[in-house]
Amino acid sequence: MSRQDATRRASAALGSALYGLATRAVRRLPRDLSLTSAATLATLDRTGPRRITDLAGIEGVTQPAMTVLVRVLEESGLVERRGDPSDKRVTLVCLTEAGTSYVQARRQAGVDAYGRLIDKLTDDEVEALTAALPALQHLAALESQDREGPKQ
Repeated sequence: MSRQDATRRASAALGSALYGLATRAVRRLPRDLSLTSAATLATLDRTGPRRITDLAGIEGVTQPAMTVLVRVLEESGLVERRGDPSDKRVTLVCLTEAGTSYVQARRQAGVDAYGRLIDKLTDDEVEALTAALPALQHLAALESQDREGPKQ
């Protein structure tokens, strides 16, 4: 087997493992909001205020669907709309304090769940994951860049 084939197989195996972990983690989280709603809140937490059209593109929904979603999140007290100081014609969607707390609690629940699983690994396995941490962080940054596009 060539080095290129070995790299492709390793990439496929890693991709499969990471995807499986991510999807199982999402399934374990509380279902108090839709996945798109929770993802939208997380995007706002990472990127700051965004236009509805930007959020729609990032989350892969239509602009009218995002408008409805933002209205529901606004009624729940998780987001608010504010004018853009640099362009009075633009409205930005911003997290409220409650929205920030929600995202942090949801994220901490995921961290705690993985922490409990990591505690079941051997020392060698924890060491291997620790060594992979810079690559995993870089992978997460690349995924965010691809998904969210440029900051406004």
